[in-house]
Amino acid sequence: MIQRIQTLYLLAIVALGIALIFLPVLQLVTPEEAAELRIYNLGASGMELITNEDCQPVVCLQGLWGLLVTTALIPLLALIDIFLYKKRILQARLNIFLAMLCLGYYGVLAIYIWQAKLALGVDWHVLPWASFPLVCFVLTLMATRRILKDEALVRAADRIR
Repeated sequence: MIQRIQTLYLLAIVALGIALIFLPVLQLVTPEEAAELRIYNLGASGMELITNEDCQPVVCLQGLWGLLVTTALIPLLALIDIFLYKKRILQARLNIFLAMLCLGYYGVLAIYIWQAKLALGVDWHVLPWASFPLVCFVLTLMATRRILKDEALVRAADRIR
């Protein structure tokens, strides 16, 4: 199981997905013409107000369940996918669903950006951690390619026997 390269790809997806749960992906900043500067961090756990009197982060918006569920499903499905190594076709299908979920993360994130922009009137800045789902997407495609290559190799060996 661990000697297969696709397992290492899937383990990297699990690690990046778990890191994505705890890291903010966007920073929302009030425009310069606003009376008070407010900086919000948007992540899977919600939106936190960073600039306040005590300089302690305050969770100001919870209930971003769409982003949390999407973020939590990415490492969970990748971990399940690792243990399906004997069922390569099912593993490849689950990988395709995982790739769509990685791209769907950006759709959910765009909806939350749009809602925050309308409600708070803020500008948004992407943090480097926002690229993790894109990296997971590429790793998923690479793992799927290797899984299908293994399946072709097994079918060729069965045909020879």
